[in-house]
Amino acid sequence: MSVQPPDPPGIRISDADRERAAARLNQAMSEGRITLAELEERLTAVYAARYEADLRPPLADLPGPDVVSPLAVAATAPSTPAGPPVVLKAGMSTIKRTGDWDVPARLRLQSSMGTIVLDFCDATIPHPVVEIEVDAGAGTVRLLVPDDATANVDDVVSGMGTVKSKVPSRPRPGAPHFVVHGRTGMGSVTVRRRYQVGGLRF
Repeated sequence: MSVQPPDPPGIRISDADRERAAARLNQAMSEGRITLAELEERLTAVYAARYEADLRPPLADLPGPDVVSPLAVAATAPSTPAGPPVVLKAGMSTIKRTGDWDVPARLRLQSSMGTIVLDFCDATIPHPVVEIEVDAGAGTVRLLVPDDATANVDDVVSGMGTVKSKVPSRPRPGAPHFVVHGRTGMGSVTVRRRYQVGGLRF
């Protein structure tokens, strides 16, 4: 007798879906529909949610349109790029990409004690999402992104190093989105826009 595999739990949600649900809950508390204790309890469930069905119970008794739907997920969560990544290995040296260069959909950056600087501001970015895997060790990875770009660095694991992002993490329609993941031991990973001082951008 064959055993049927369980049905999939549903559609995975994005950070934007969770933030919309959290905003609904905060609005409900400000309107007096739920208490502060209920807000805290429901927010815990919202931020722990992984699938569309997980978001429904905390919002089931509140008025308003559906926060997340298959169409909303498809519209707000860009798909992850497919195919093998382009690998850049710095070792103990320095790798820098600036100016007009073609950005691949996926990159793998490896730096044991070196430095990798990728400036995407003047580059050609044909993909809505750029996935970047980092293995920094004791090295440095610095990513300079366009002014309208967003970047999610939540999945970068740091041992004794640092991970900093100075740009929004939520995807925006029509703007490039960077998904950064991987690890850094004693190194650093920084995502920021270019600084502008006296007409110079760096």
